[in-house]
Amino acid sequence: MLGRLARRGEDQELLCGDQGEGDPAGSGACARLCVEFAAITAVAGRLGMTPETLRKWLRQAEVDEGAKPGVSTAEAAEMRALRRKVSELERTIAILTEATRFFAREADPLRR
Repeated sequence: MLGRLARRGEDQELLCGDQGEGDPAGSGACARLCVEFAAITAVAGRLGMTPETLRKWLRQAEVDEGAKPGVSTAEAAEMRALRRKVSELERTIAILTEATRFFAREADPLRR
């Protein structure tokens, strides 16, 4: 099925796959994708961003609402915070290990 979209005064064709004309499920999905693409492109143009940016925001909103599987924004923020904490703790452990070695050498009676 072939859908036509008007974009910036030009006609562009969007090939929606090799769906046969006898496949109503495929042609309906193709038509829905064409309409969604046109809507996202129009809104993104009004907001001054690329359609891909808006599409990603919409997908993330669906994940955050629980409508689609994936990592929500809150989970991603929590993971970033935990990674930062682990990194900080690893640096602290490295510092304390070196301090322990230093003081162990200083306290060693055989080194005097």
